[in-house]
Amino acid sequence: VQLVESGGGLVQAGGSLRLSCAASGMILSVFSSSTKAWYAQAPGKPREFIAHITSDGNTDYVDSVKGRFTIARDNARKRVYLQMNSLKPEDTAVYYCRITSESYGSDYWGQGTQVTVSS
Repeated sequence: VQLVESGGGLVQAGGSLRLSCAASGMILSVFSSSTKAWYAQAPGKPREFIAHITSDGNTDYVDSVKGRFTIARDNARKRVYLQMNSLKPEDTAVYYCRITSESYGSDYWGQGTQVTVSS
């Protein structure tokens, strides 16, 4: 199984980016039953939770991104998305996709994609 993130880049403050995470080699039942999440790690800081979406479609966000970021998933395509609007310089970080399944005892991370927001 491999998670591949894309969509990062350099954007001005106030701009938007859409991150995508593709799960290759993962069978559909595992993907569909899993919790999908995005984490971010800024330079010199620990990796922190940003958002997740459960198999039932319930979502949760860290307070700092509520109202600006939206997590979504496409089970048929085995993809997870993070729509990032109204970006701020403090959102600058490497963003990681994580897919976990308690039912199947699995926990996968992507390699990360860099998001840089200039002021």
